[in-house]
Amino acid sequence: MSDNTAQRVRFGVIGCADIAWRRTLPAMVANPAIDVVAVGSRDLARARTFTDRYGGEPLGSYQAVAEHPGVDAVYIPLPLMMHAEWVEKCLEAGKHVLVEKPMTDGYKESHRLMDLARSRGLLLLENYMFLHHTQHAEVRKMIAEGDIGEVRGFNGFFTIPPKPDGDIRYQPDVGGGAFLDFGGYPIRAALHVLGKELSVVGAVFRETADTGVVMSGSVLLTSPEGIPAQLSFGMEHSYQNSYSVFGSTGRLLVDWAFTPPETHRPVVRIDRQDHREEITLAAHHQFASIIGSFVNAVLSGEELRAEQEGTLEQAALMEQVSQQAVRIKI
Repeated sequence: MSDNTAQRVRFGVIGCADIAWRRTLPAMVANPAIDVVAVGSRDLARARTFTDRYGGEPLGSYQAVAEHPGVDAVYIPLPLMMHAEWVEKCLEAGKHVLVEKPMTDGYKESHRLMDLARSRGLLLLENYMFLHHTQHAEVRKMIAEGDIGEVRGFNGFFTIPPKPDGDIRYQPDVGGGAFLDFGGYPIRAALHVLGKELSVVGAVFRETADTGVVMSGSVLLTSPEGIPAQLSFGMEHSYQNSYSVFGSTGRLLVDWAFTPPETHRPVVRIDRQDHREEITLAAHHQFASIIGSFVNAVLSGEELRAEQEGTLEQAALMEQVSQQAVRIKI
């Protein structure tokens, strides 16, 4: 970065996804260390709609953002199966990259891109924003302090109702299906709570007979000590995103665990043998938090190695789940 932008990060955006419009760009423009300087889309009119609201120059291609001389970092909210291509192009162009989750559809590709970023002195971060919500640190503190005794099990859910016909999640070569899109949340939460050494016991995927798109499924993991993690995901359900931790003296429930609005005050519920406790936590803006972390790391040269290692641990575990899953055609 030039001297006059030493304390600011100039962002370009590749793709005009709904999450960028509703959640990420509002958090970016509210951050005093960020300038949004370009938004790229294959539809120039759509790019202009974004820049009319959030600022920057509308560009009619993704490549124009990657090559823009005034861009320091790129945010990529493209469909999953396009991530690897554009992460690589942006890194090759000398840009830091914040990419929507999952980073890619596999461990090997994610590892390769992280190695590329490190070799060029660039930051590459996957936007698993829920990890930056303070409620999860509070939960780990409660568990560590023995609020539910010794941990005996974990349940996690991320399910949504069916999407409209034509949604990218129904296209395996574009959106990747429900497991890659939603299944990563409860898996990452299990890793966050139980630790990184989880292994796969089994899994069941429901997938369409004609296209092979994974619509939903369940996964059973275990820690080395035999603590099970039972996880469910899918896009043919009522909406649910939550996790529970079962202990020897109680159960802890976190509702709205992955997608809380910034004004939401989380309530952690602890059920005991003879009573229930409800603990209301402070609201927190998880999108602003991860963006702030990314920007601070870019400005300071920090690598955020722990989060990057978490990305690879999750990618490896998800590959194992996918390889072992029993696939039921529907």
